[in-house]
This record gives sequence, C-alpha cells and structure tokens, in this order.
Amino acid sequence: MKKIISVLLLSVTIFTFAFSSPALAADAARGAAVFSANCASCHAGGRNLVNAAKTLKKGALEKYGMYSAEAIIAQVTNGKGAMPAFGKKLKEDQIEDVAAYVLEQADKDWKK
Repeated sequence: MKKIISVLLLSVTIFTFAFSSPALAADAARGAAVFSANCASCHAGGRNLVNAAKTLKKGALEKYGMYSAEAIIAQVTNGKGAMPAFGKKLKEDQIEDVAAYVLEQADKDWKK
C-alpha cells in the first residue's frame, strides 16, 4: 500500500512540474527603468497617447486579452498597429521585466 501511495505522489509531482508553465524571473524594478526609457513617451501613467481606449489599466488589459505576461511580452516584442516592435531593440529579459512592471502597475491602478 505504501508503495502505491509513493508512486501516486511521485506521479502527481512529475505531472505538476511537467505541465506547469515556467515562472518568469522578471524584475519589475528593472522593468520600471526600461519602461521609462522606451515606453513612457506613449504610455506615461498607464495611458495610451495613440489610442486612448487601449490603456495599460487593468480593465483595458483584461478587455483586450492583454492581462498576462505572455501577451504583453508578445506585444512589446512584435508590436501591433501603431505600436512599434521592440524585439530587436530590447533584450528578452528587458521585455520580461517591462511586462512584470506593467502588470504590477496595472494592479495598483498606476498609482505609486
């Protein structure tokens, strides 16, 4: 009986790690600096100077399917519409840091 329980626990553990998405090792503090240097001209305070409806506020991010690190990383990397792609200008870890910062600020409603 102990052997069966051990095998089941091991199976659950392996399944959990095999099918869980890896955590991003992003740093929101570093992301703030990258955001300030590259994004704030259009997105200061979570606003959007080009398209006022598509802000970086939590409600707008959720509405447009952008409230995840993966979605923000894809948008920043590849650009879309009037937003330029930053995939060749910024390193992958910088983009991950920006995504962490945007999500953190969206959760705070962009208030310090």
